[in-house]
Amino acid sequence: MKEGIHPKNYRLVVFKDMSNGDSFLSRSTTHSKETIKWEDGNEYPLIKLEISSTSHPFYTGKNVLVDTAGRIDKFKRKYAKK
Repeated sequence: MKEGIHPKNYRLVVFKDMSNGDSFLSRSTTHSKETIKWEDGNEYPLIKLEISSTSHPFYTGKNVLVDTAGRIDKFKRKYAKK
């Protein structure tokens, strides 16, 4: 690894998956104005995630399909040539 290119200001941060509410504590250099009280009683910066390994279909093994077929059919009906 090259010297002097890695950040030195790592700190403990809570990452919260907003899709299922799961949280985990890790080290990061990201900044946040929000804080949360963790299980150990200390307060840490909070980073909100849309998806994490606890909710991603690849890791959970559950396929979450978006209703694209219904949307396409609705679009075709709406703009069909009469």
